[in-house]
Amino acid sequence: MEIADKWIQLGYTIKTVLKIVGLLEATYYARRKNQGKPKVYNGGRPIPGYSLKKDGKPVADEQIKEWIHEYLADEEAAYGYRKITVCLRRDFDLQINKKKVYRLMKEDNLLHPQREKQRKYPRKLANNREITASNQLWEMDVKYGYIAGEQRFFFLLSLIDVYDRAIVDYHIGLSCEGKHVAQILQRALWRRQQFEKQERPVIRTDNGPQFISHTFESSCEVFQVEHERIPPKTPNKNAYIEAFHSILEKECLTRHEFESYQQAYETVTNYLLFYNERRIHGSLYDLSPVEFTQAVEKQRVKPFVVKV
Repeated sequence: MEIADKWIQLGYTIKTVLKIVGLLEATYYARRKNQGKPKVYNGGRPIPGYSLKKDGKPVADEQIKEWIHEYLADEEAAYGYRKITVCLRRDFDLQINKKKVYRLMKEDNLLHPQREKQRKYPRKLANNREITASNQLWEMDVKYGYIAGEQRFFFLLSLIDVYDRAIVDYHIGLSCEGKHVAQILQRALWRRQQFEKQERPVIRTDNGPQFISHTFESSCEVFQVEHERIPPKTPNKNAYIEAFHSILEKECLTRHEFESYQQAYETVTNYLLFYNERRIHGSLYDLSPVEFTQAVEKQRVKPFVVKV
């Protein structure tokens, strides 16, 4: 462009100069018209925040990231983004391309150079345990709900007591990060008065990004609680929180088509209150979690052992 302008200023015709430099007239006039104007980049189409399965069901990007973390936690399968894409298509029927998988892995620093770095907090695998009372083992996990009216997902992070089946605390929001996990753990410990005791509950989670974050791991150290993570592809090790989320899906989420985040928040909050206070459990002598806890305190029911 600059060379063409110099020759034109020397008196040569525009048509001749453009023919010599190999530039189309339309291109030349368009560039001259926009010369000096700031370039505007519209960023392309907006990121939807989800991918579709073959049956058309949307899956949140955060859920996909959790599956990617599960793959990478498997020491026998040190895959890159291309093979992870193949696994996601094969195992979860996702319609997803390798470029999106690359972006998701880059956002969580999971590409090979970053993944080879030594983590500050080594993973501690979940142990087989016998639970004989409340506040010995708590399980945590994330559930994704869909807001049809706004075409986006919301997050429910739940903490359940394995013995009395109560949802001790939870977080509902449009995002779910390590700081939110640390917050509900702190509230749960206060609510159950565990800061006054030397032996505090063991926290069991999967390998989701929220649970392997430095924010959450450092909070566990501060709160003096033991955090253990289940091996990859073993959801049965986190059976009680998985069972609760299955109940939530069946009895709450599938019965409503949410038009707004506010509606989803109110509906799920009301269900959690019902679950803790009124929903009976066959494994708790047909009592709700709150009723069962009160019955144990008054010695009206026989204690039992939960093997996990």
